[in-house]
Amino acid sequence: MGALAGAATALSSAAVGQALAQGSGPTGASAVGLRDPAAAVRPKFRWWWPDALVDTGEIAREIREIAATGFGGVEIAAVTHSMDEQLDTVRYGWGTAAWRAAVEAALREAKKRDVVVDLTIGPAWPAAVPSITPDSRAAAKELAHGVAVLESGTTYEGPVPEAVSEAGEGVTEQRLLLVQTVRVSAGSTPTSVPVRLDRDTVTDITDRAAGGRISWTAPDDGAAWLLVAYWERGSGQRPEGRDHTTPLAYVVDHFSDAGTRAVTDFWEEHILTPPIRTLLKETGGTLFEDSIEIETDATLWTPALPAEFERRMGYSLLPHLAAFVEKKEKYAFSFEPSLDKAIRRDVMEVVTELYVEHHLRPLQTWAHTLGLKLRIQPYGLETDAIYKSALLDVTEGESLGFKNLDDFRCLAGGRDMGGRPLVSNEAGGTAGGAYSTKWTDTLKKLVTQYAAGVNQAVFHGFAYVDAPGAQWPGFAAFSPYKGAAGYGEAWGPRQPLWRHTPQIADFLARVQQVLQTGVNRVDIGVLRQKGYAGSGLGAPWFTSDGVPVGWTHTFLSPRLLDLPSAVVRDGRLAPEGPALKALLVDGDIMINREHTLQLDVAEKLLSYARSGLPVILIGDWSDAHVPGLARPGDNERLVRLLDELQELKTVHTVADRPDVPQAIAALGLTRDVEYAQSSMLLHAHRADSTADYYFFANDAVSKKGSTGTRITHDVTLTAHVKGAIPYRFDPWTGTATPVALYARTDDGRVRLTVDLQPGAVTVLVLTRPSGAAPKRYATATQADDIRVLEDGRLEIRASAPGTYTTTLDNDRSVATTIGPVPSPVSLTSWKLTVDDWRPGASATETVHEQHELNLDALAPWTLLPGLEDVSGIGRYRTTVRLGDDWDPGTHGAVLELGGVFDTFTVRANGHDLPPVDQLTRVADLGSRLRPGANTIEVEVATTLLNRLRVARPAVFGGGKRQDYGLTGPVRLVPYARATVRT
Repeated sequence: MGALAGAATALSSAAVGQALAQGSGPTGASAVGLRDPAAAVRPKFRWWWPDALVDTGEIAREIREIAATGFGGVEIAAVTHSMDEQLDTVRYGWGTAAWRAAVEAALREAKKRDVVVDLTIGPAWPAAVPSITPDSRAAAKELAHGVAVLESGTTYEGPVPEAVSEAGEGVTEQRLLLVQTVRVSAGSTPTSVPVRLDRDTVTDITDRAAGGRISWTAPDDGAAWLLVAYWERGSGQRPEGRDHTTPLAYVVDHFSDAGTRAVTDFWEEHILTPPIRTLLKETGGTLFEDSIEIETDATLWTPALPAEFERRMGYSLLPHLAAFVEKKEKYAFSFEPSLDKAIRRDVMEVVTELYVEHHLRPLQTWAHTLGLKLRIQPYGLETDAIYKSALLDVTEGESLGFKNLDDFRCLAGGRDMGGRPLVSNEAGGTAGGAYSTKWTDTLKKLVTQYAAGVNQAVFHGFAYVDAPGAQWPGFAAFSPYKGAAGYGEAWGPRQPLWRHTPQIADFLARVQQVLQTGVNRVDIGVLRQKGYAGSGLGAPWFTSDGVPVGWTHTFLSPRLLDLPSAVVRDGRLAPEGPALKALLVDGDIMINREHTLQLDVAEKLLSYARSGLPVILIGDWSDAHVPGLARPGDNERLVRLLDELQELKTVHTVADRPDVPQAIAALGLTRDVEYAQSSMLLHAHRADSTADYYFFANDAVSKKGSTGTRITHDVTLTAHVKGAIPYRFDPWTGTATPVALYARTDDGRVRLTVDLQPGAVTVLVLTRPSGAAPKRYATATQADDIRVLEDGRLEIRASAPGTYTTTLDNDRSVATTIGPVPSPVSLTSWKLTVDDWRPGASATETVHEQHELNLDALAPWTLLPGLEDVSGIGRYRTTVRLGDDWDPGTHGAVLELGGVFDTFTVRANGHDLPPVDQLTRVADLGSRLRPGANTIEVEVATTLLNRLRVARPAVFGGGKRQDYGLTGPVRLVPYARATVRT
């Protein structure tokens, strides 16, 4: 493939370009791909099951429901956090015959409905199987320490000190790894947290331990001494939630072959029946593993760590082990800060490599033999999640746990350098949001994450219909949760909002189609010394100041520079991937910006800069040192390499972060997208051999306390295809039209206006003209709007009569006259019919009561008598009369809805309008109106919270009533249109 061809093309890039070039009326396979993306591109649901207590017929029905609503996949997850009753795990546990039958039923129906089925690696999380015990070699391990305190010159004689942390339930065995003595440093005490120790006094006395006892006399030097024993044992960690299996499942060791093999062996023996194997190959989903939530009150461990550490790092961990030991997630001991940081860094480097070599890679290889890909949330420990994202078939983040957009950009950096297709998102999780989550609020969050590199959403989630103890409206995995409303949302037909969810699914599918096309293009790579994800830490200058003027950035960890993609050509790093224009290097943000850098990274930076890649260094690096424990001469060599680097013309050093613009100017860097300062505008840029795809979103949520404002900005876009013109693709309707109003800069870029309400998006595509492309375009107009008709002509629209001047791209000015236009009409009187959803005789039955009201003014349901605690579907109907001079051939109108809670559809004179942007809430009625009486209908759907507040007050009574309904003000704003003579 060429430099602009990407392996991540979900729909043929050429087909996408062709469809976009065909304007508002594309036909054929390419148009189908845009308007109705394939199942693999569509958003998915986490599908929560009460383990295997499910009916296979109901499973098939739910698959059909999900498919009919426009979602392309499900992830089957055994999650029971909301249940008060313990299931019969012998009959209905994860991995039982009932589980296999349910999975097979899901796969069979999914195959019929073209739905992708993903399977979680075990019950809940982390990965666990019932075929091991806490004492098994394959079980998760911890290192627990015991301490005896000796005063100067005193003797300890007795049992080897027992661990200060209690062993987990079911742990019956432990192995003495090591016994050491060490002096407490001056200024510290044996009760300090952490205890400061003298590294030079660490002595191994393990050989004195016999029969569980040990004897040792402390030197008579006036200092306190510690005798520290290290016990290796199982952690006893179990998967989240109630018991899922009989016997109990225990978390596996994620850093050993034995732990991973326990998982795959269990699947091979207990889950993968011949029919399931066949169906998995035919449906081609993913094997999913949640974030690495390894929990222990002691220290994270795996038995091979000491030997692997010495082999990889070149020195023994054991004399330095005290610096890594923890109790309840706090370090128990310390030598001195620089040594502590070095040891802890080196340990986690080795843990990263063990996870990759013994868990990620073999698990992914095994999944491929089943016809599955591997999807993992690669964070949760201080390991290199950026690197893991480069290796995974699919890397995933989460909207609930991630702190900001840069957390997603970390995963995207790995994905793009590794040539992988997706950054998935555990989407829609909201703390306390059960049955009160609005689709519009969810979209406002999601679109910003799409701008940060996400291109797949797996919603949290869709719940199986029922389970023992569930109350109306049915079983939900996380609600109630600890007696409260819980988190996440149980989407599905139990919710009034489900009625309008197909238009949400189609919108998201089209956005994902665009963002899975070609490759992600990014301006700047930010090199991080540690590849953590989920830290919430941003990029120097670019996060706060660069993004608001159009710069894009991503994050790289040192290991990414070892990938085949990490080459420089024509001044770009990874030219067939993100094509980074520069690398930015700051101090290690995880340790107060210390100037640490690996020697091999410094050598690569030198090579890159010599090959023409601009490099920006922040700060005075004369104190540079290698991370981890330095070998003799390492730090001096690093300083020499950095001195050599800074002598190159392609390298610019600035004093601090605010000075980064100086380096940008000195190095002649330009961004692909340029606009004036904007705190709300975000974008992503994809490219293939036919087009550049620009996704823009109005960020209404990232700024704390902000509800967002409308933004109207002139933006300048770079096109790599010669002669490209701009098209606007509407993800709500699936239509693409040439942009009528824009300008070209002297250097060939395109300048146009982006106008977005809070949370709204637009997609602009620069590609070669084709089909109905206009012969001329406008560079300015006095009219309210100008558009391209299907035959390529230009048409202006205005809400007031007059003569409007339009300037064309050939500098000719054209006057176009607009005739009489009716005045705007405020629509205040409505007939409201409400379908009131109420609990029925069972947890899954909903009964309906009808209410009819005549409204002289719009108001929230909470202010309308009889509707204060109602949830359901509201249908608003009004009539507007237009004069005999109304001409559908030249007149049209937009319907401004104002306030709406939450989703809605619009009908005019009995005809459904195409899906309307749920964030802008403005519907173009076009030529659907006629002289005389016109009927306008707005259907509004709600959450279930207001009804649940009174139906289940113990759980939901504390929630504040939500202001449902059409609240307006609603206006009908007529316009007239006329063709511009070009």
